[in-house]
Amino acid sequence: MASPADDKESTPLLFSPKGGGHLDPANNGVSDGPRRRAAPPPQPLETHYFASKFDPPQIAKVSTNSSKYRSENLATPIVKKIYSSYSIIKDAIQPMTKPSLADEKRQGKIYYEDTYNDLPWRCSCGTHHKDGIWLNHSDKAGLVMSSLVWLMIVYAGFTVTLLVNNNSLPSHVGVIYCTLCALALASHAKTALTDPGSIPKRAIPNEDNASDPTVKFCNLCETYKPPKSHHCRICDRCISGMDHHCPWMNNCIGTANLKHFFLFLIYVWTASAYALVIFGMNYFLCNSEECIFPTGLVALVRLMTFMCVGALIFTSNMLMSVFWGIMTGMGTIDRMKKQEDKTFDESEEEPMAFTDIFGIGSYFTWFLPIDPIFNDYDSVMGYSNAERLQRERSTLV
Repeated sequence: MASPADDKESTPLLFSPKGGGHLDPANNGVSDGPRRRAAPPPQPLETHYFASKFDPPQIAKVSTNSSKYRSENLATPIVKKIYSSYSIIKDAIQPMTKPSLADEKRQGKIYYEDTYNDLPWRCSCGTHHKDGIWLNHSDKAGLVMSSLVWLMIVYAGFTVTLLVNNNSLPSHVGVIYCTLCALALASHAKTALTDPGSIPKRAIPNEDNASDPTVKFCNLCETYKPPKSHHCRICDRCISGMDHHCPWMNNCIGTANLKHFFLFLIYVWTASAYALVIFGMNYFLCNSEECIFPTGLVALVRLMTFMCVGALIFTSNMLMSVFWGIMTGMGTIDRMKKQEDKTFDESEEEPMAFTDIFGIGSYFTWFLPIDPIFNDYDSVMGYSNAERLQRERSTLV
């Protein structure tokens, strides 16, 4: 007969013992006993030792071919990749999100931060310093005249396209002419929608003009007035390096958009001369029937010829004025004032550097209607502000 000690039976690790048994790790926590060998106990579902649900290892085992196994194994590398991407983006953005200059000064850090181009942008059209898009909509005549420019250029390109489609002109002629028209339209848009060099209210004399005793201020704009700048009554702003106000552009021609205006004149002059050469060769030098334009297009060609002659004369006159301004280094208004006062001497005037018009980019960018990048913005525009002036003085120390 078995003793009471032999009648005691250890309980599995996950099964609650009734009388408190002992565990035998050599036999997976189960001691041999008569009842254990007779019939295995039911599968344990809960343990009082851990006071929680616990799945046995044989139940928790998941097949490597199941979707659950694949999702669990793929989740970890995906999360790691997302986190690493987030860290890279965070490290790249963090240097851009600097605190304001006032906050840095309060913390004892003094450094230069040019916030002139970081002002809040407002989606509005106008010539006010708070407007996000430069557009002179107060001059109704200027809006009509600038629209006529687009209408005439589109008309010329449309006429040449019709001639090419009717086999009256070679296809490469149409491609070249339409390219010139597209560049002219892009230059006109940039001239009209680009700030010509309006002087902000916080402008101050730059290093070159700081020692000038004759510092001028505009009573209308209530701001500093650099040399060669004038107040435009139509735009209601002081424009740096103002040449004139062009109604065909519906904008002033100043330092910042002189390149676009010059390119517009070049492309219109080239397109007009090219069209007149094509029509002249077709009319005077070609005697075959293939050179005869269709009857329905003759009227369009005659009107286009008249437009090209007028555009060629106008752009030639304006190009001469622009070239003279570049050679003398002064705009039309300053030149007319000196001629009126009889103080104009061309030999004493310094020519304007081409880099002050087309920027310091490659020569390829000179022929494209894109904004120029100046080597010294303050020197070209004729004014500065407190932040930029502080930077210049700190770099010289």
